[in-house]
Amino acid sequence: MNSPTTDNPVNESLRRRVAKLLVVRASGHLSDQQRRYPQWELPKSELQRLLRDGVGGVILLGGSAVELQQRTQQLQSWSEQRLLFCADVEEGVGQRFEGASWLVPPLALGRLHQREPELAVTLTERYGRCTGEQARRCGLNWVLGPVCDVNNNPVNPVINVRAWGEDPNSASALAVAFLEGLKQAGVLGCAKHFPGHGDTTRDSHLYLPVLPHSRERLEQIELPPFRAAIAAGVDSVMTAHLVLPELDPQQPATLSKAVLTDLLRRQMGFNGLVVTDALVMEAISARHGAAEAAVLAFEAGADLILMPANADAAIDGLCDGFSSGRLPLARLDESVQRRAHALASIPTSTPSGPIVSAAEQALETELVRHSITVSGAAVQPNAGINLVRVDALLPSAAVLSGWSPALRLPEAQGFRSIVLHGEGLSPWSGQPEAPLALDRLGDGAVMLQLFLRGNPFRAGRDAQEPWAAAIQQLIALNRLAGVVIYGSPYLWDSLQPVLPSDCPAAYSAGQMQEAQHQVLTALFPTASPACNSSAFTD
Repeated sequence: MNSPTTDNPVNESLRRRVAKLLVVRASGHLSDQQRRYPQWELPKSELQRLLRDGVGGVILLGGSAVELQQRTQQLQSWSEQRLLFCADVEEGVGQRFEGASWLVPPLALGRLHQREPELAVTLTERYGRCTGEQARRCGLNWVLGPVCDVNNNPVNPVINVRAWGEDPNSASALAVAFLEGLKQAGVLGCAKHFPGHGDTTRDSHLYLPVLPHSRERLEQIELPPFRAAIAAGVDSVMTAHLVLPELDPQQPATLSKAVLTDLLRRQMGFNGLVVTDALVMEAISARHGAAEAAVLAFEAGADLILMPANADAAIDGLCDGFSSGRLPLARLDESVQRRAHALASIPTSTPSGPIVSAAEQALETELVRHSITVSGAAVQPNAGINLVRVDALLPSAAVLSGWSPALRLPEAQGFRSIVLHGEGLSPWSGQPEAPLALDRLGDGAVMLQLFLRGNPFRAGRDAQEPWAAAIQQLIALNRLAGVVIYGSPYLWDSLQPVLPSDCPAAYSAGQMQEAQHQVLTALFPTASPACNSSAFTD
């Protein structure tokens, strides 16, 4: 869709001011052919036009950290104004851009906070500073974190390990510590997903969740981390695509004046930027077109429109709203001023030097060390099977490659690797009591490694896989060499009761190669018999 032309300078001025409030999606790669999600990531020609016409922000994903440095410079060169550059780097810049630090999931520190609160707070502040400083070196100026959702629902398919805590105290303390680190680094932060996405069982990327809690319950569980973040001076708050019938039975929070204006602005006193979660998510896009979604969000109290399904339609819809009087121009002035104030509060320069410092590399190692658990005996070298289950949506190059410890270390002990993902070999027999089709996998003891965590877009499908029954099947056949869980603490908690006390077993909150290395060097190579049924019966 081409940008509309007009001879009316008043309309053109309005259009450019409205465009400032949009944040569009782009790949971190320089080439259009490298786009990982072309249905969402605009091509170069569209980006150039939109930025030239006044669009004020870009959210990036994919590529290397070095490439991101070049990409942000390229994008800025296409605009006459200073741009907002953001990314969902909740677990460090390396979570999205190779070559930077990929840190353990926040929930690892939330659980550490239950045992050693002072250590957890100190590490979280360093975590935030590491994330912020690497973001700045890559050209980003806005970190879309911390997640302030309280993950008090273990089957939450979309928040899960992204949360800083499973209770309001931990989530609040660590969100504030993370924000302090970002502030030291000189980048903007964002508390999300208001008013709380931690107790949902549906993924708002795919569905519209409902949170049927009273205001009193929200004050006890969901709202405290956001109140703490606001008190700590958080720059922005991101909305949640979910319905809270007790506050607004008609509209999701992103489109609700009762939630964004009455609760967040007036009652909680937040004066910074309110940004929508991505409007392309099915919870919104399945119900509203791009123009109406943008208008409803702005009408509700949002300042910034993140990832509209169609940027031109969103701008047109907002301009029509202001021209018709449906939206007051005073609100546009407020939002533009909030954006300018946020950008003025942070440095304009991009720091020089390596993307990852020695201190930051040491932090990666230290965080992993505090978020792993190893139990039982060591794994015995064996000409068996290294069965690795990896989520197909994970960035596989970062998790598994030819040199990944999860493959290399077991193979050095004689195991043959089989990697299971969303496509290819199915390990399942269809039998509830013996779910693994062992005839397809081969002979020998099985070293089981599961890379599973709560992941958006999966709709909780991984939680339905019968790993407890599979472990019991291997135990009964004297074929279980060991078990490692990477990611979900809830899966680890659920499997521990079926593991014999002497079975080599480990849990790591992180899935990155440093986590694999620390876990597997602890399990190998001391000889140990395979777990057997006699060890299990008690």
